Amino acid sequence: MHPNERTERMPLYEHTFIARQDLSAQQAQSLGETFTQLVSDQGGAVGKVEYWGLRSLTYRINKNRKGHYLHMNIDAPAATIQELERNEGLHEDVLRYLTLKVDQHQEGPSVIMQAKSSRDERSRRDRP
Repeated sequence: MHPNERTERMPLYEHTFIARQDLSAQQAQSLGETFTQLVSDQGGAVGKVEYWGLRSLTYRINKNRKGHYLHMNIDAPAATIQELERNEGLHEDVLRYLTLKVDQHQEGPSVIMQAKSSRDERSRRDRP
């Protein structure tokens, strides 16, 4: 490869959004599928989608004390992320979102999912 040549690689992002508490888990996950499709339609790719569950919020957001958290690993151009965030800002079921640009995606389950599975294992072991 010549030193002046660049490999065209799309930027990598970690994206998390919080959906309203009055949605069911299935509705929140289908919202994730909707946004995954939007990223695909805009020329990006979603590597992993994790549903972190219904979690308590630190402070109330639009009268919600809890929210459904979904996390996505995205490989897409910046314009795709802008369109995703624009759509989430307009969507009435999305309370908040956060996108971070990363150098590489984490392999395997996220730290949140690892902590959740270890809690589940402990609770199963503690049962009589």
